[in-house]
Amino acid sequence: MRAVVVGGGIGGLASAVALTRNGWQVEVLERARAFGEVGAGLAVLPNALRALDALGLGEAIRERASSEMPAGIRAVSGRWLSRADHGELRRRYGQWAMVHRADLLEILRAAVPADALRPGVEVREVRRDGTVLHSGGTSTGDLVVGADGIRSVTRRSVWGEEPAPRYAGYSTWRAIAANVPVRESVETWGRGERFGYSPLPDGRTYFYAVVNAPEGDEGGADELRRRFAHWHDPIPALVNAVAGTALLRHDIYELPNLGSYVAGKVALVGDAAHAMTPNLGQGACQALEDAVVLAAADGLAEYDRLRRPRTQMVVRRSRRLGVIAHWTAPALVGARNTVMRMLPRSGFSRSMAPLLDWAP
Repeated sequence: MRAVVVGGGIGGLASAVALTRNGWQVEVLERARAFGEVGAGLAVLPNALRALDALGLGEAIRERASSEMPAGIRAVSGRWLSRADHGELRRRYGQWAMVHRADLLEILRAAVPADALRPGVEVREVRRDGTVLHSGGTSTGDLVVGADGIRSVTRRSVWGEEPAPRYAGYSTWRAIAANVPVRESVETWGRGERFGYSPLPDGRTYFYAVVNAPEGDEGGADELRRRFAHWHDPIPALVNAVAGTALLRHDIYELPNLGSYVAGKVALVGDAAHAMTPNLGQGACQALEDAVVLAAADGLAEYDRLRRPRTQMVVRRSRRLGVIAHWTAPALVGARNTVMRMLPRSGFSRSMAPLLDWAP
């Protein structure tokens, strides 16, 4: 059996690994000239670690990751709004891992046969019968995996009538700071603004900032510093440590629900199927789950039945959390913060069950 995978990111490479382990001959078409990713930190949550274990790659990730669990949420002043119970989280769900995104890509790529990887190939059209037209000619497969992201050519080709991605209303900066070590993973909520940071295993710190902004806003390092220089430590040091060239900024989009993730011989995975806001840290995690289920499913109809309800639930939960986190009205923000301080630590652990209880 032959599979053509469109896209060489996390979902595409994980799908290639899973299918190869199940005896498929795989061809991975990637538009970029080299397999890799410009990015920053990535939280691999327990459900995703179980998916990586199913691919035989869990230990390789653990060896290159810090096992940092979320410490909780703070206010701009530094006051804790919510604290996580690490013992309860680990007992119920298992290990967390924080890695550089490029390290995860490297581990996945190394697990795919070298002759299956075709960088520098731009896909132009995908057909339901398993035909893929691209800059290098034509490929055909018994299965085509559309893993080509939120602006998926695969989805536009086969699901042309489906709605386009929609802007979530906020934009994010991401960066890695070399000389500002932190000891725990924290997210801080303000009014229409958030800031998060986590330690990486090499001593550097990954951070992100999320702000309400018009679509297409291009504010850079100066705006980042203006917004966050007065927040609690170590946030001022983090924003001052990063040069503009090391700072990534992207608008956040999500994909409206698709009626199906499969059509003919084509299946969508990852952002091509269910792009979501990053508020739950589940985008890459769900792509890894997709890959494992796709390779193990008894046909594409079963893959759709197993994956679509779950991933669309995660999209909804992530959207709702983003709405609450980005409130701007003082009364709403004050009420939100008060309620968060009153909730028991066990509430956070229980709330994560629908996300983290998944197993292959």
